[in-house]
Amino acid sequence: MELVIGDNAPDFNLPTDSGSNLSLREFLDKKNVVIYFYPKDDTPGCTMEAKDFKDNIDNFSSLDTVIIGVSKDSVKCHANFKAKYDLPFYLVSDENAEMLEKYGVWAEKSMFGKKYMGIERTTFLIDKKGKISEIWKNVKVSGHVNQVIEQVRNIQ
Repeated sequence: MELVIGDNAPDFNLPTDSGSNLSLREFLDKKNVVIYFYPKDDTPGCTMEAKDFKDNIDNFSSLDTVIIGVSKDSVKCHANFKAKYDLPFYLVSDENAEMLEKYGVWAEKSMFGKKYMGIERTTFLIDKKGKISEIWKNVKVSGHVNQVIEQVRNIQ
């Protein structure tokens, strides 16, 4: 079943770059949450997206919003990626694709005529009540973070 705007965002409880677990319910009634799903740490598009979120972290913080990046990379890989670019937000490791499937971003992809399963670059904006406020599918990295900031301002 595909998630749509207005649905309750699925909870999760997965390890972060620090090795501790993180869940959505920790932020309910306190913060808006931006969850962005990306294919792989330290690749060109994923690095640009992470750096764009980093460069705008003050805007998100002032709007009571936390950023969570999610991929299938290991905790160690996330820790290295976070340290390399000094990323000031959570990176969640979903090696079993549990959360990816709940959010509907684990999808069949195609490259050079070969089909494979992978992460569809997608961002969810979740309000303080845990409702999905916006969904961006097949994200084009350039300018995306600015779109997210504008939408966060609209739910304040």
